[in-house]
Amino acid sequence: MKINLSKKNLQTLPNIDEALKNEIKELNLFDNDLIKIPEEIFEMTSMEVLNISVNKISEMPSKIMNLTELRMLDAGHNDLDCIPPEIGHLLKMEDYLYFHNNKLQSIPHEIGHLTKVRYLNLSDNSLKKLPEEIGNLTKLVELRVMNNQLTELPKRISSLTNLRELHLKNNQITSLPEKFGELALLRVLDLEENQLEDIPHFLYKCQKLRRLNLRHNQLKTLPEDIGSLQNLLELDLRSNQLLELPKSLMEINGLERLDLRWNHQLRIPSWIDELEERGCIVYL
Repeated sequence: MKINLSKKNLQTLPNIDEALKNEIKELNLFDNDLIKIPEEIFEMTSMEVLNISVNKISEMPSKIMNLTELRMLDAGHNDLDCIPPEIGHLLKMEDYLYFHNNKLQSIPHEIGHLTKVRYLNLSDNSLKKLPEEIGNLTKLVELRVMNNQLTELPKRISSLTNLRELHLKNNQITSLPEKFGELALLRVLDLEENQLEDIPHFLYKCQKLRRLNLRHNQLKTLPEDIGSLQNLLELDLRSNQLLELPKSLMEINGLERLDLRWNHQLRIPSWIDELEERGCIVYL
């Protein structure tokens, strides 16, 4: 049974027959006026999909552990300031887990028990670090942690070998973990608006990269190895402190877009013209 109660201005759940509670598989409470998760929800132990996003919920009770059949949970756009460790009991969580746009300051270590999750969104919170246990989520395809206060990434992020997209825009990250290059399937890496001073040479191991966004960092140079990223289509270097470019960029035959704007001291090499002649759009 699927129940859609989105955009109903609800403050509580309407009455649901007791006999039906165990038949509910999906419940959509998107965009209501809930200030807490209705207690009746924790009795719906067959539920697989729960959407409580865009409400005013400030607490997620430990009773969330009752919903052991949950595959998907969207709790984004609320007022949550913590996730209970009991979240680790939701072992069937296998699709998306969204906590974006809340007031979270930390993530419980128990999140590492959710080894089947494929999409995790923790953006728009107040996170200063991620637990090392996030490396247990080896099925992750997409990880979003934009608009937080991260200064570093957990070393075990290199264990996320199925990751295709990593979105880290608007944090305070100063460096990447040494084994970051083990993210061999990564296609999109967004590090815009961080504090990176250099790009480590091991990034060239991410051979599947197609989009690399390094806009608004503190970069002065690029590694010569960057030319090894043969599948790169877009490279955004706008608003850094670059002085020169490695000629190995010429080796990226399929490069379609290169943004070099607002690098005020950059010496533009003569071979840039050749890059443009090949069809790459260069922004200077």
